Order: sequence, then C-alpha cells, then structure tokens
Amino acid sequence: MPLLLIFIIVPMIELAVLIQVGSYIGVLWTLALIFITAIIGVRLLKLQGLSTLMRAQQRLAEGGIPAQELAEGFLLALAGALLLTPGFLTDAFGFSLLMPGVRGAMAGSVMKMLKPKMMMGGFQQQQHQQYQQHERPHNPYQPDQNDIHRNDGPKNVIEGDFKRED
Repeated sequence: MPLLLIFIIVPMIELAVLIQVGSYIGVLWTLALIFITAIIGVRLLKLQGLSTLMRAQQRLAEGGIPAQELAEGFLLALAGALLLTPGFLTDAFGFSLLMPGVRGAMAGSVMKMLKPKMMMGGFQQQQHQQYQQHERPHNPYQPDQNDIHRNDGPKNVIEGDFKRED
C-alpha cells in the first residue's frame, strides 16, 4: 500500500511544482530545464556507474565480495530512473544519489536492511520456518531430551592427553 501511495503522491507533487515553475519562467524554459537536467544526469550517471563497476571488479579480483558496490549499483540504477523521470523533485533526489558520500551512506542502509534477509539461507531458514510453526528445531550437535536420560555409555569419546609442542 505505501508503494501505491508513492506512485500517486509523488507525481501529484511533481505536477504541482512543474506548474509553479512554468508559471514563473514559462513553459519552454521549464521544458528546457527538464531536458538539460536529464542530459547532465545521464552523463554523471555513466561516470559514476563506470567507477562503481571498476571498484566491484577490483574487489572481485582481490577475492572479496563487492556488496557495497552492488548496493551502490542498485542506487545508481534508481538515480538513473529518477533523473529520466520528468520533474524537479525526482531530479533533486536522483542527483543526490549521484554524490558518492550520500550514495555510500544510503548503500550502507540498504545493506543493513538486506543483510538479515540474505543471511536467512540454508539451516537458518529451516530453523526460522520451524519456529514459525512453533516447533523446536532439531540441532544435530545437541542430544535430544530423550537421549540424555538413556545411559548407553559415551559415544565417540576418545580419552587421552594433549600436549602442544612448538
């Protein structure tokens, strides 16, 4: 529902701003400003995108995971969409995403928001689903409650002494 409101409210605000600006400087100058901001924005987007891509490739070559660069790439794609959308408010937000400092801070927020979802894989996702179904997850490293009271003797226990020599 909030996403639907964004798609309704933002164009209404943009339209109101465009009407106000058009009444002050004229329709042709308003259209020219929209066109100029789109051209400048796309050129800046290309430069920032190439820079981010090169950093991601460098991080991959070093054996790291380019998580920050991927988040920044997502924000650059969002900036491109905003800059190509006619309007001054979307252009302002799009240009702000092209500034490395702002984009870096927002990329950190995006990664914090996505990290728990990315970590919910494999065994953790299975545990999460079992907790949702009000079941106790089976942990293969802990004995079951029924096994604790059974006395079959020690399993897989090797007794001995340990001495570390360097």
